[in-house]
This record gives sequence, C-alpha cells and structure tokens, in this order.
Amino acid sequence: MAFYQFKREQFLNASIEEVWDFVSSPKNLKEITPDTMGFDITSETLPDKMYEGMIISYKVKPLLGIPTTWVTEITHVQDLHYFVDEQRIGPYKMWHHEHFLEEKDGGVVMKDIISYQPPFGFLGRIANTLVIKSKLSSIFNYRFKVLEQKYNSIKVQ
Repeated sequence: MAFYQFKREQFLNASIEEVWDFVSSPKNLKEITPDTMGFDITSETLPDKMYEGMIISYKVKPLLGIPTTWVTEITHVQDLHYFVDEQRIGPYKMWHHEHFLEEKDGGVVMKDIISYQPPFGFLGRIANTLVIKSKLSSIFNYRFKVLEQKYNSIKVQ
C-alpha cells in the first residue's frame, strides 16, 4: 500500500480573520485552482462559509482533460485555526487535506498537509512518481502565486 504526504507553507501579510474569510468560503476554490484543472463546483447551493459535515461536489480534469467527479466532506472546522476536507468520491483511494492557519510575525502562516493514496496499487505508485507529485506541486505553486498577489506574501518554505 503506497501512502504519501504533500506539505506546503506560505506566509500571508494579512490578518487571520481576512485569510480565514477567504479560505473558509468554498466559493473561492475556483480562484485558487489553475484553469488547466477544469475545476467547476457542481453542488447546487453553497453557503458562504464551510461547516463540519458539509459535502461539496466538483468536476475536475486532472489528467488528459478527462472529467472526473470529486466529492469532499468537510470533516473538522475550528474557526480561524484549521479545517479538514476528505475525499468521499474521486480519483484517489484516500485523500485527507488539513489546512492550518497560525498568526505569526504580524501575518498568517498557512500550512497544508495532504495525505493521500493513489488508486490501482503498483500502477498508482508509478503514477505518483511520474505525474501526481508534480501535478500537486503545480497546483500549489499556482495557489501560492494567487495568494501572493492577493496578500503580498512571501514564501516560508
């Protein structure tokens, strides 16, 4: 069983309330996702703020432009500090994404930890080496740039 983690940190020159307001709104997901992912939220109604138990469905095109349904559940929320989303339906055998916010040096350090397991056993391990790791890095590089422009941030790691 192949199991992987992807971690990313970013310092944002903003208040924790500002950052939380942005990242805790599912409506902002499209803004921080590259257009190449073909990301569209398919949930019929979305509240302005996430909550524990919230289900969000999307269509994404992670590989070769092939549309894939992805459904996540927000499993944990502590306002102004963290939230967790977990895949319920989607391309991974397992996906658990922790989002942490911490006030530091007059701004906010945002940390992401994604724990995931690709499907298809041995083939998933190969896919992770050849495609998945670099795709995750590319997605988070895009997000870094968007948030850097939004909050005039600098990279921590």
